[in-house]
Amino acid sequence: MNSKDNMYVSLGVSPRLVALANDVEESLKERFAQIDEVAEYNQLKVLRAMQQNRVSEMHFHGSSGYGYNDDGRDALEQIYADVFGAESALVRPQITCGTHALYTALASQLRPGDELLSPVGLPYDTLQEVIGIRESNGSLAEYGITYAQVDLLPDGEFDYEGIRAAINERTKMATIQRSKGYASRPTLSVKRIGELVAFIKSIKPDVICMIDNCYGEFTETIEPTEVGADMIVGSLIKNPGGGLAPCGGYIAGRKDCIERAAYRLCSPGLGKEVGANLGVNLSFYQGFFLAPTVTAGALKSAIFAAALYERLGFTVYPDSKVSRHDIIQAVCLEKPEALIAFCKGIQAAAPVDSYVTPEPWDMPGYNEPVIMAAGAFVQGSSIELSADGPLRPPYNVYFQGGLTWYHGRFGIVMSAQKLLEAGLITV
Repeated sequence: MNSKDNMYVSLGVSPRLVALANDVEESLKERFAQIDEVAEYNQLKVLRAMQQNRVSEMHFHGSSGYGYNDDGRDALEQIYADVFGAESALVRPQITCGTHALYTALASQLRPGDELLSPVGLPYDTLQEVIGIRESNGSLAEYGITYAQVDLLPDGEFDYEGIRAAINERTKMATIQRSKGYASRPTLSVKRIGELVAFIKSIKPDVICMIDNCYGEFTETIEPTEVGADMIVGSLIKNPGGGLAPCGGYIAGRKDCIERAAYRLCSPGLGKEVGANLGVNLSFYQGFFLAPTVTAGALKSAIFAAALYERLGFTVYPDSKVSRHDIIQAVCLEKPEALIAFCKGIQAAAPVDSYVTPEPWDMPGYNEPVIMAAGAFVQGSSIELSADGPLRPPYNVYFQGGLTWYHGRFGIVMSAQKLLEAGLITV
């Protein structure tokens, strides 16, 4: 064994598992080279936007109070718009999470009597309360906004005829979730999103198409706003924050849509003009600069997880050979004890709180107990090494993140080690 392998063993990993992981990594070199090419392209795209917007040290200064004339905030929002091929963007620490960003985007465009359509099936758990699919105080349903849903076909394709039938005179907006959430469906590529948006607009051109872009940024060389989407929405403690943003979210897209979102986030009459950066600008800028490389590491970790768990006999979504459009890897573990063991391994591999044992609990916004493993520098950051899953059959675990490929690799190996120690796998 070489020194690296000995280090794995010293950290509690079985030598047999170390050998298997090495073999799996060797088989993925070609895939990893493709990911590096995408990362390099996106790195240059971010660099070009920063240079064209003449970023300087003064853009990193903090602002307080109203935040009037915050040049650093305004330049960063223009950089996001340029990189994502959008007319305008809203990038704010006042957006607390991805769900808050999505709610702001939806509530800013919809009015009583309008209908929201999801043409890709049931949205992610936390958005169900936002919409009012599950009753919740302050939901869109309470404001007289109705909801329609068209499920994907069994093969994962869009049900175009069902979508055509669902669009009516009240359809104001379509919400399209790029990533799989807690489902086993395929993640949507930017190309497929563009095809869906074009179809919806061919039926009713004024439908606002909003993409939940969480976990998808920088996994391809283009974003949904470059193929016809009116708005894309995401969290800064996922891909675009690069692991450095301590909070925040973004909405990018058409200028009129972003203006309405800014009024909803802040106040009518104020909009984008106010909102202090509170000293986080440096982290936002530097995190966005690093985001293409950090996302590439997370993608490698996801593919490695798929390939390793395939070797161990598990069903994975997506498999290790298909193209990737987000950083999430699902593994069907089939038993609750396997889901818990996996998360224990991810937690044990963390740089923060590695000694903590994760347990399922009733999290706000979720319908069943959820177990989460995340020893992160930023609380809840899912661009950092993390894993979670609801305690319900078929006991899928959803793994994502890793600020570096090397840490992601170790986390996956440690998750398998915990399954091995529990007698749930053999190597």
